[in-house]
Amino acid sequence: MLLRMTGSAPEWFVFLLLALVGGIHAAAFSLRLLAYLALCLRRPRDLRRRYGSWAMVTGPTVGIGRSMALELARRGLNIVLVGRDPGKLRDISDAIAETHGVQTKTVVFDLSLVSTAQGDEAMRRLRSAIEGLDIGVLVNNAGTARPFTVYLHEADAEAWVRMVRVNLWALTEVTAAVLPGMVERGRGAVVNMGSASSEAIPSFPLNTIYVATKRYVAKFSRSLYVEYRSKGIDVQCQAPLFVATKTVPSLLKDKWYLWPLFSTADAYARAAVRWIGYSPICTPTFGHQLQWCFLAVLPEAAHDWFLLHFVWRLRAESRGGVDGRR
Repeated sequence: MLLRMTGSAPEWFVFLLLALVGGIHAAAFSLRLLAYLALCLRRPRDLRRRYGSWAMVTGPTVGIGRSMALELARRGLNIVLVGRDPGKLRDISDAIAETHGVQTKTVVFDLSLVSTAQGDEAMRRLRSAIEGLDIGVLVNNAGTARPFTVYLHEADAEAWVRMVRVNLWALTEVTAAVLPGMVERGRGAVVNMGSASSEAIPSFPLNTIYVATKRYVAKFSRSLYVEYRSKGIDVQCQAPLFVATKTVPSLLKDKWYLWPLFSTADAYARAAVRWIGYSPICTPTFGHQLQWCFLAVLPEAAHDWFLLHFVWRLRAESRGGVDGRR
């Protein structure tokens, strides 16, 4: 009798341990779900009153950036639009003015030129354009995911440099240009567009520089959140999964079985604006949150194996069937 009880103790211990882990996971998921539902049901925050009358959006002419600019304008904020294409900037500026009747300013700035002589001049124009404006919300949306599905040694070095400049360096310089005014006024919000590829999964093979730049965005945002919270400034990294934009390669968007994983840019922007100021890092849409919870259950080795083979397949398709492993 004593031997049977002693021998069965480890089995009960394992069972209780697994039950405890499962309970904690279920409780965490439930709390996350309840927090999301509470935010959805809560009356939207008056961003203009809380932060200021102007918002600035980088990369506002397509995708998430365009939808964010329109959504912030719908909330009554005037918009500073920062992008590299004058014609497209005029188009989004006109659309905002006609649809929402708020003021707009445009700044032509090719963010891939940051740290060059042309970039320094563009940064001076940007600082001049926002001087005296009550910039309450900054959305650092501009980014690039190309080159896509390539080994580190294959791409031209300038392509990697361009990615680092846009995704990392420009975000840092633009934030540094806007923060002094926020500190002086004692309020503001900085929203940096990261990626779940650097947060929800352990690796993103053949997209190494991209995921590394997005990891920088997450750490940069979290540290600034701690630094500036006492000054009345909310800093946030938003880390979405799939959003149907031009940044996402067509190889992914063309796969019908991935459609349920995607959010539209407009749906993402509506959710994203509601989340401003509520968490230092977030995934605003409910569908993306469910995906994140599912990904958290899988072992890292399973993530690595699946993603590597999936990326190899995408690479082969992009090369006309050539072996994606080479």
